Amino acid sequence: MYHAPNWYTWQPGVKITIDIDDPAPPFAQLIAQVKAAVQSRRLRPGQPLPSIRQLADDLGLNLKTVAKAYRLLERDAVIQTRGYRGSFVHTDAAANSRIDLSERAHERLQETIADLRAEGVTDSEIRNAFNRSMNGSPDK
Repeated sequence: MYHAPNWYTWQPGVKITIDIDDPAPPFAQLIAQVKAAVQSRRLRPGQPLPSIRQLADDLGLNLKTVAKAYRLLERDAVIQTRGYRGSFVHTDAAANSRIDLSERAHERLQETIADLRAEGVTDSEIRNAFNRSMNGSPDK
């Protein structure tokens, strides 16, 4: 079944479109589009972003979805939040929007997994070790 994408325009030339049929989750679509707008200079340092509530309402998304996207964009220093004044494009957003921490983590994990497999560690052992590490469980 086709669903028309939800969209929102907050600056001239900056249109955010969320397609629920896209395999990428909505928060990832939002992050990618904000970063693309920064890289293309359609969003410039210091420009305000809509509030989480406003963007969620206009896109038909859950508040937590937009909040997650904003939190990750802030972590990556693409945007910055100034308390009750709102969120703004970060001064170093253009350079920071080219960095994908999620992809970097994926690449490093792939390298580590390849090294462990070369040493003879089984996939099951790798999964168990990863789960223990992520959960903070003691060894074995």
